[in-house]
Amino acid sequence: MMRYFIFLLILLVSCSKAESQQADVLGIPQFRISEIKSFVKDKEYNQDLAIFINFKMPSGKYRYFIYDLKNNRIVQKAIVAHGSGSVTPGSNVLKFSNVEGSYQSSLGKYAIGGSYIGQFGKAYRLKGLDPTNDNAMQRAIVLHSFSSVPDTESDKPTCLSLGCPMLSINAFKETAKYIDKSEKPIILYTFY
Repeated sequence: MMRYFIFLLILLVSCSKAESQQADVLGIPQFRISEIKSFVKDKEYNQDLAIFINFKMPSGKYRYFIYDLKNNRIVQKAIVAHGSGSVTPGSNVLKFSNVEGSYQSSLGKYAIGGSYIGQFGKAYRLKGLDPTNDNAMQRAIVLHSFSSVPDTESDKPTCLSLGCPMLSINAFKETAKYIDKSEKPIILYTFY
């Protein structure tokens, strides 16, 4: 009987490690997930879901992830565009800014706010929660879709935005289902 319990314990630990390593492999470092779990704990944010954007990954690859914080799994992955001002000519290195008119993406945590209908259709306001992105509202940095962003991965870079995280139309519709169902703001975390 004791052997059975030890076997179950080892199996449980192995599965837990495999899930966290799977997130690392798929583009979200485990320490980023832990950071967001700690950040949302006991706050008025969604405790079950968070969105991660790993700008270290090439723009033609999946680097946008909706993550189930309770079950430690990715529930959506997508291509996401970054700001045209973030591009360093002749290099794969990106640069980031919180300055209006820079057309650069900003790093940090955002609270996803209400939606509105704008130039690109439905969009979600983003409230920057860190000094690196606290001008997001002033800069009109929002989460929206754009028809030129592809649905599937490619070795080619995706199109560029004016600083907003842009998804394909299909990916945005899928994301909207999660955001619209949430009673509390979901955290979107961009990192590099």
